[in-house]
Amino acid sequence: MDVMQKRTNEVTMKGQPVTLLGPRLKVGDKAPDFLVTGSDRAPIKLSDFKGKVKIINAVPSVDTPVCNAQVHHFNVEAGKLKDTVILSVSVDLPFALARYCAADGIDAVKVTSDHKDLDFGLKYGVVIEELRLLSRAVFVVDKNDVITYVEYVTEVSHEPNYDAALVAAKAIK
Repeated sequence: MDVMQKRTNEVTMKGQPVTLLGPRLKVGDKAPDFLVTGSDRAPIKLSDFKGKVKIINAVPSVDTPVCNAQVHHFNVEAGKLKDTVILSVSVDLPFALARYCAADGIDAVKVTSDHKDLDFGLKYGVVIEELRLLSRAVFVVDKNDVITYVEYVTEVSHEPNYDAALVAAKAIK
């Protein structure tokens, strides 16, 4: 039986240490395929975007100010990037995500839910065990599904380094 990896002392939430479930992915790793649910409740897999650059934006919940700012930032940038898809993943329910996108004008980022099986979160090592939420992280994946950039944000209440992620995405040919 496969034992789920637990990682401690990597991430805090409002200063309190949390336990992350799953592996710590690194640059050069093959990006694991995953299944999440779109705001329209349709299944979405990483493999649906074969041949494109992918930015995967993991957030705890779009109903928090930092997550909202993060999704908005990537939504603005999405229109400037060619052959790139930006996926935002949280455990918010698809119904709430649809309402959020409509109310906030989120139309360029694919906002998705990992609520059902935590398939993305467990494969990318961002599930906060104590809260069943995703930790804040950003992954850039090239056209061949190799990870070229990873940021596990060490304090969940902080925003990621947008510039570094965008530079990594734009550097992919």
